[in-house]
Amino acid sequence: MRVLLLGGTAEGRALAEVLHPGVDVVSSLAGRVPDPALPVGSVRIGGFGGVDGLHSYLQEEHIDAVVDATHPFAATMTAHAAQACERAKMPLLVLARPAWEPGTAEVVASDREAAEIVARQRYKRVFLTTGRSGTRAFQGSDAWFLIRAVTEPDIDSLPHHHQLLLSRGPYRYDDEIATMREHRIDTLVTKNSGGDMTRAKLDAAAALDIPVVMVDRPALPEGITVVGTVQQAAEWVARQT
Repeated sequence: MRVLLLGGTAEGRALAEVLHPGVDVVSSLAGRVPDPALPVGSVRIGGFGGVDGLHSYLQEEHIDAVVDATHPFAATMTAHAAQACERAKMPLLVLARPAWEPGTAEVVASDREAAEIVARQRYKRVFLTTGRSGTRAFQGSDAWFLIRAVTEPDIDSLPHHHQLLLSRGPYRYDDEIATMREHRIDTLVTKNSGGDMTRAKLDAAAALDIPVVMVDRPALPEGITVVGTVQQAAEWVARQT
């Protein structure tokens, strides 16, 4: 059996390790992160060229099943996988880490809505952790931003007043507390990525009584099989043989 594992996440790497070498796994990474953590087994890096390109790849490489373990906000890749697998009559599973409970966070549907709340509430010092693609909505803001991302955003997408903090998780609670205090943060803007690697910022914000604006996850395509753990994904793969 040959499985295409759309990865780039800790869950994707963990699933590749569980399946290898009993299952022929090809892990695919988007290639947007320099020096990525590589999973065990075969790895390909780069895009497919849309739905048509992915469909062709599935046929040419004799793939039997696809597991989408991409980031919960990789909506375009997930949509392309759903369309390509439907066209190829191929089983598809989405491995999506459980979302965070928002608690007292103000939940919004987009970066644009988050920027509107920052402006409306007149927040002055914002800890922005929505990734390199999430900065553009805040370009015209009068606030100051501490922008944390793995890779540097495009210069023309940055707000006027900001400081970049390039780093990769996991993050510790004590460090998050120190970061927010040092930069006098008065609100946290984040995506509902879920998982433990970046959870500490929510706990730190709660401890410091800092309000949180949380961008909700995009909806998954209808009819998709979804599991929340690596073990459940491995069991699904075993059932496809």
